[in-house]
Amino acid sequence: EVQVVESGGGLVQAGGSLRLSCAGAGFTFDGYAVGWFRQAPGKEREEVASISTRDGTKYYADRAKGRFTISVDNAKTMATLQLNGLTPEDTAVYYCTLAYTHDGRIPADRYIYEFDYWGQGSQVTVSG
Repeated sequence: EVQVVESGGGLVQAGGSLRLSCAGAGFTFDGYAVGWFRQAPGKEREEVASISTRDGTKYYADRAKGRFTISVDNAKTMATLQLNGLTPEDTAVYYCTLAYTHDGRIPADRYIYEFDYWGQGSQVTVSG
């Protein structure tokens, strides 16, 4: 069974920072693209960022550009999402997800259904 384990999150004041991490339970991210999505109460799950483990290519949703940074370590064992300049609108459960693409490239359209495995979610709460 493929398990994605997340850590991080918490409560922070507006303007603060948090770091989210995820790792595979007993496997590396080789062959996978890694993505982060988030879901606020009463809203649909939305894309935040993705990264290719093949060449490090990154994609950021407009809501994340300039504030969030996605990364994967060289061993492809851990992915991180650094959240800076947080606002109350960023309050959501953040999910790490993997898309198996064989070569680790980001799926062309990054549709949510293209991501195969999901972490348990990490709560991020930003107070105003």
